[in-house]
Amino acid sequence: MPKQKTHRAASKRFRRSKSGKLFHHMSNYFHKNVKKRSKSVRQARRDQAISGGQAKNIKRMIGS
Repeated sequence: MPKQKTHRAASKRFRRSKSGKLFHHMSNYFHKNVKKRSKSVRQARRDQAISGGQAKNIKRMIGS
């Protein structure tokens, strides 16, 4: 049986922590920050955790 190929787009967008959780970068951070609340911009700097069925599919795509 052939090897599982990594989905390159998914591997660039999502990362896995050492404990196995999946994280993605929040949207709306790099553009037009003057209009946004300070709290929104500050929270968008952090990575957000992914859970549930979505995480299952992403784990399969990034091959880990």
